[in-house]
Amino acid sequence: MGRLSELDAVTLDAYGTLLELRGPVGSLARLLPEHDPAEVERAFRAEVEYYVPRSHHGRDGASLARLQRECADVFNDALGSSLSPEEYVAALEYEFLPGALETVAALSARGLSLAIVANWDIGLVDRLAPLGIPVCTSAEAGAPKPDPAPFQLALERLGVRPERTLHIGDSRADADGAAAANLHFAWAPVAEAVAQWT
Repeated sequence: MGRLSELDAVTLDAYGTLLELRGPVGSLARLLPEHDPAEVERAFRAEVEYYVPRSHHGRDGASLARLQRECADVFNDALGSSLSPEEYVAALEYEFLPGALETVAALSARGLSLAIVANWDIGLVDRLAPLGIPVCTSAEAGAPKPDPAPFQLALERLGVRPERTLHIGDSRADADGAAAANLHFAWAPVAEAVAQWT
């Protein structure tokens, strides 16, 4: 472990590190009051299991629409419902984790270059646009973490060296991918990770 003064950049995972879903089962259950919430949750879990290993397939408008349609179909087939892809996606609302935005602002104020490195479809770029920092998805890189490709994309975009970059994440894919790309790594939560390097 080093110090922030020894770094030029910090990359951050998205889901589970910066943001999380805000009550997805409750949101979906409100759309589908005729279905038991436990069954809605079961269908949602089935959709998540389908989406996660395929998130990088949503690399442009057409492929993202196809992926969203497939995910909605998995949910509907599991539940016996008929939500459109648009209705399903709109029900999934995200919120930033406590302290995440403040930590991003503090890192930026230190003069560090920042980027998001996430296993996600290209829709994440618009979702995180308000942060004003580059968003490098597995979809854009063509491979999900722990492949080093998403990290290398971020390094190229920021113009920094891996040995002077710290990645903060919450999964083994983050840790292994950072190691494969020769980045330093720290476990989320982000505030605690940064505190260890201060």
